[in-house]
Amino acid sequence: MADNAKTEPMVTLERVNTPPAQTWNYLKTNDITLTVPRLSRKGDVYFALPRLFDRVETGMGAKVTDWVTSQAADATYVEVRAGEKNHAPIVVDVDSNAGVVSDTGVMVRHDADATVVVVARGADDDKRTSAALVRIVVEAGARLRLVEVVAEGDAHQHLESVGISADEGATVEVRQFFLGAGTTAAGICCALEGDNARVDLQSHYLGQGTQVLDINHVVRMAGKNGRADVRESGILNDAAHKTLRATIDLVHGGSGSKGNEIESVLVNGDDVVNKTMPVILCDEDDVQGNHGATIGSVDPQQMDYLMGRGLSREQAQGLFVRALFDDALIEAAHPLARKAVFDRAAAVLGQEVARDLLDTLGIELPADADQTAPTTREDARNA
Repeated sequence: MADNAKTEPMVTLERVNTPPAQTWNYLKTNDITLTVPRLSRKGDVYFALPRLFDRVETGMGAKVTDWVTSQAADATYVEVRAGEKNHAPIVVDVDSNAGVVSDTGVMVRHDADATVVVVARGADDDKRTSAALVRIVVEAGARLRLVEVVAEGDAHQHLESVGISADEGATVEVRQFFLGAGTTAAGICCALEGDNARVDLQSHYLGQGTQVLDINHVVRMAGKNGRADVRESGILNDAAHKTLRATIDLVHGGSGSKGNEIESVLVNGDDVVNKTMPVILCDEDDVQGNHGATIGSVDPQQMDYLMGRGLSREQAQGLFVRALFDDALIEAAHPLARKAVFDRAAAVLGQEVARDLLDTLGIELPADADQTAPTTREDARNA
């Protein structure tokens, strides 16, 4: 799918990444319209996921799901057996240099543990579109850890749509790192269908230059005594544009459920555009829902303190960006994810700072870092 933006016919996906309840139309926060390539698949025969996954609601919506399933050369289905605790990480590798469109379904059977890692990577200067559609069913008592890393070049456009259905007593942990792309459109919907299900979603992002970042977070709490903690934090520099829609939907019947959502944004640029739309929907009496947002710049006294110790303003602001990449390397659950984070850190902060991050965290890169994924020292001892 090389250079698809130039050689393939284009199609417009209008009004995607929409929240469950729309508001503030005059601010244009309710959706995004994207132009994507359309491949000719006439005569192709490829594997489709079981129909069960058609019922899993995704964050970016049906239009993106239909587009991805029509464009993906194949679909991948992975099943983690009941009670299995040591399943290898399930890796979704989206190499944006090749314009990959990926469709993945994961079934985590009851009482099993699973880790899913989605890595979107690529750094060339050609305009390309990539996409990852990931749908996951987490059965009763199972545990899911999902790590998403988007680390692409400024010319790339990436779509990432995730849907999770969690049954009774299931636990879901999500860590998202949106570290770079010309346009990143990402949506996740986590439906807590069963009683006592839980989700802990943490999202971290960096926007700089004229990058566009569009995020849609939806948690539907249908089971009794569910728990949802949604936290977003990010840094916006230069003239970056970011829109975040965060919805906690306390569905009728989900009594005893509690949902919390909070975002903090650090703004470093007079031309930054930041839009945040937090929403609590409630159709049940015995529930709790809270949300909030903190938006600001670096405290002048903090900046003076750092500059008084020999740092320039740009270097001081870079410390916050470095901390973001530091967190991404810590949370990365697979060598491929670490490699993508390292490459993006090198592009943003420079090779010297990126390697210093690895040294600080005890991560070693092989001699040819462009060809081999990094390993921790512990990995090397066990190899």
